[in-house]
Amino acid sequence: MSADFPVMLSAGEALTDMIACGPGQWRSVVGGSTWNVARSLAKLGLATGFAGAVSQDLFGQELVRASTDAGLDLRLLQQYDRPPLLAIVGESTPPNYFFIGSDSADLHFSPEQLPTGWSSRLQWAHFGGISLARQPLAGKLLGLARQLKAQGVCISYDPNFRNNMNADYDAVLREMAQLADLIKVSDDDLRGLFRCQDADYAFTQLRAINPAAKVLYTRGEAGASLHADGLAWQAEALKVPVVDTIGAGDASIAGFIYSSYMYPEREPASHLRFALAAGAAACLAAGAQAPGLEQIEALFNGPDKK
Repeated sequence: MSADFPVMLSAGEALTDMIACGPGQWRSVVGGSTWNVARSLAKLGLATGFAGAVSQDLFGQELVRASTDAGLDLRLLQQYDRPPLLAIVGESTPPNYFFIGSDSADLHFSPEQLPTGWSSRLQWAHFGGISLARQPLAGKLLGLARQLKAQGVCISYDPNFRNNMNADYDAVLREMAQLADLIKVSDDDLRGLFRCQDADYAFTQLRAINPAAKVLYTRGEAGASLHADGLAWQAEALKVPVVDTIGAGDASIAGFIYSSYMYPEREPASHLRFALAAGAAACLAAGAQAPGLEQIEALFNGPDKK
């Protein structure tokens, strides 16, 4: 029966963060931008699937275990006898990454192998991260995004800039921005994606690709803004004791999707604040976090609410 298929989807990469924690010392943590978004949506109580592929070794098995613990729909998660995808995190704040994964399992994801009827209940589908900069996976995900958009599913997109997104990524950026109903982008993303130092100029370039899309524009300690229907709403960053910022952007877009889906009657400024509360909650512990609803709502309804 299709009644229990997900209403939320995040498609792309699930990987292992290898985080430096001292001279010659490393800590492995499950992660991946798109997987983090899926986990965050599930933690907020929404029926969510992660569509992607992981290895069959101990790294892949840990991702399967974590996906199970998160309550993700495992029918959309594939495993292959290929190497794992690893993110080497030399610095946590701000995050500084490079990736190891030649012919790794994520590249072998096959949308054709997803179960019949899997998208029958789908309302939102999220794409982004390094998965869209890794061929042949990027082409498969673009095809999936086109298919779901034609089906009437809302598309969200967070490019989450990394140094493997060079000029070859420009066509992907343009098509995903055109498909997206919601784009989440940071000032650092914009400088990297448009290869310039003027984030405001880059933001204008991004908006020109798809003026109809909502854009959640985050600027770290400087707060964030939401742009939609020719209007803009601003919000200050929520003040919390930051442990690190890994995964904060993933939590924030999950928070925005949750607020939009569950409370469509809310004013845009409230969706923006909920997204910031989710991102701030993810900063309260080390590594990428999927903050709980109670924790987010405490910040959302905090004393500085305006």
